[in-house]
Amino acid sequence: MSKPNRPSSPIHPPQTARTFFATTRTAGGKSLFQTERMASLLIDALRSVVRSKGIVIHEFVVMPNHLHVLVTVPEEMTVEKAMQLIKGGFSFRAGKELGFHGEIWQRGFSDVRISDDLSFSQHRAYIDGNPVKAGLADAPGRYPYCSTFLKEQKRRKVERKSESAGGEDSDFST
Repeated sequence: MSKPNRPSSPIHPPQTARTFFATTRTAGGKSLFQTERMASLLIDALRSVVRSKGIVIHEFVVMPNHLHVLVTVPEEMTVEKAMQLIKGGFSFRAGKELGFHGEIWQRGFSDVRISDDLSFSQHRAYIDGNPVKAGLADAPGRYPYCSTFLKEQKRRKVERKSESAGGEDSDFST
């Protein structure tokens, strides 16, 4: 399998945070993330990278055989390092927690540098619409392995909490 093209340079990272739309596929295009166990573990691995490495994941979707992320990497990190942390972190945990010892990821990944608000919005819409286009959901946000679905769940939980507290405003933003 060939290595995807990437326009960013891994040699000298810029000295500012940058945002990318990145895609990585499973080895051989296998549908490894079609099970709840694998897809949920990948989502948890994304959360772990966000908590520990200073990466911001704005949006994501875990499709059966690939992952899309809209990610901002800190100034001292390359997008290559960020993807290594995501892919390697998941691979390690899949072996340790699920006993999966096969090859998970294709070599490399593809990325697009987000240069402005329009590009950000277009890539966000692409991520939201990907499960619908693939026939896995009937509307954006109805696919359980994407950031839109999780944000909607969180919003509903906050609303229920606010309603049960007598309608007071919540400290959480939606």
